[in-house]
Amino acid sequence: MDTDTDDHRWMRYAIELAHKCPPAEAAYSVGAVIVDANGSEIATGYSRETDPQVHAEESALAKLDSHDPRLAGATIYSTLEPCSQRASRPKPCTQLILDAGIPRVVIAWREPALFVANCVGVELLQERGVAVTELPDLADDAMAPNAHLKLD
Repeated sequence: MDTDTDDHRWMRYAIELAHKCPPAEAAYSVGAVIVDANGSEIATGYSRETDPQVHAEESALAKLDSHDPRLAGATIYSTLEPCSQRASRPKPCTQLILDAGIPRVVIAWREPALFVANCVGVELLQERGVAVTELPDLADDAMAPNAHLKLD
């Protein structure tokens, strides 16, 4: 398995999902894909997929049993750094990923200080031993579904 090629392929799919998000003035449009250790898709999600507050990672994880053994070897691809704090739910996406036991996260861009002054999702994941890979060459594509926001 060519990790670099696979990472880009799955992130492009997550970006496609982000384009499905209904635009919201106070929220990012994000796509997420969870892939098992064999390179097979096991769940997808996108922002506002099931309700106006749901985040992409949260939506994808909700489609799986929390004790699904595939999560222990999975990678979650998220077009945006998983949130480290949020007002609309008891747990931010970073904590949901840690609770699920997913050992690897791939993102395209870091959360800017538009809604949260200092997102530390990557740092929190890394502190707990999660491998985080960034694909900055896909950041512009991941930002595109967020054109409705002022991201200067």
